[in-house]
Amino acid sequence: MLAIFLKTLPFFALIGLGWIAGRTRFFPEDATAWLTKFVFYFALSAMLFRFAATLSLAEIFDTGFVLAYLTGSAVVWVLAMAVARFRGQDLAPAAMEAHTAMTGNTGFLGVPMLVVLLGVQAAGPVLMVLTIDMIVFSTLVTMLVTGARQGRVSVALLGALAMGLLRNPMIMSMLAGLAWSGLHLPMPAPLDEFTQILGAAATPGALFAIGASLAARRAAERVAPAVWLSFAKLVLHPAAVAVAALWVFQVEPYAAGVMIAAAALPVAGNVYILAHHYGVAQARVSAAILISTAASILTVPAVIAWVTGV
Repeated sequence: MLAIFLKTLPFFALIGLGWIAGRTRFFPEDATAWLTKFVFYFALSAMLFRFAATLSLAEIFDTGFVLAYLTGSAVVWVLAMAVARFRGQDLAPAAMEAHTAMTGNTGFLGVPMLVVLLGVQAAGPVLMVLTIDMIVFSTLVTMLVTGARQGRVSVALLGALAMGLLRNPMIMSMLAGLAWSGLHLPMPAPLDEFTQILGAAATPGALFAIGASLAARRAAERVAPAVWLSFAKLVLHPAAVAVAALWVFQVEPYAAGVMIAAAALPVAGNVYILAHHYGVAQARVSAAILISTAASILTVPAVIAWVTGV
C-alpha cells in the first residue's frame, strides 16, 4: 500500500501544484482554460492515437469486459438516481447526480496515471472504459436532461449527440489510431517521435490543469449531497464494477484490475461542463469534483494496491 501511495504521490503532487498556481492567481482561469484546450485537443489526442495505433480492436473490445463495466456502472447510476429522487429531486438534477456518481476522470487522470502504474498494456482497457463513459453514459444523461426540459427526445437531439461524439478529439484520435492499426500501416519514425513528444505533454499538462481548475471550485454549498456522490464514485463504483468483473462476468484478472482501478477515479471535470451547460446541479457537482479528487489521494492507491496485490 505504501509503495503504491508513493508511486501515485507525484501525480497528485502535480494536481496540488496546479491548485496552488490557480489559488494564488499566478495561473488565472483564462490560462487554465487554454491549457485544458491544449491538452484536450493536442497532447492527450496524440497520446491516445499513439496507444490505439499499437493495438487492435480485439485487444480493446471484449464483450465480457464491456458488459461487466456497463453492469457495475449501471447499478451505481440507478442507485444514485433513486437516492436523488427519494430526496425530492426532479428528473434532470437526479440524472446529473447519477452521472456524477459513476463518471471518473479517465481521460485527464486515468490514461496518464494508470498506464504508468499498471503498464502499457493497461491502455486498451482504459480506452474501453473511456469510450463507454463518453458514448453510453454521457449520451444517456444528455437525453434525460434534455427530455426532462422539452418533454420529449427529438431526432435532432440524437443527431446533435452523434455529431458531438464525432467532434470529440479523444474519440476521433482513438478511432484514427485503431484505423491505422487495422490497416497495418507502418508508423514513420518522424510521426512516431512527433506523437511521443506531443503526447508526453499530456500527463503533466492534464494533471496541472485539473489542479488549477479545482482552485475555482467551492465545497461550501451542497456539501452533504457532494459527500454522498464522492462516496458513490470512490467506493461504490469500484466495488460494483469489481463484483461484476470478478464474479459475474469473470473478466480476465489483469483487465478486471485495470477496469476496477479506472472505476475508482474521482469525478470527471467534464461532468461540471455538462451541469453548467444545462444549469443543473452545478454546486453539488462542483463540490463533488473537489471532494472526490482530494479524497482520491488515499482511495485510489488503496484500490490499485488491492488489484495489484501489493
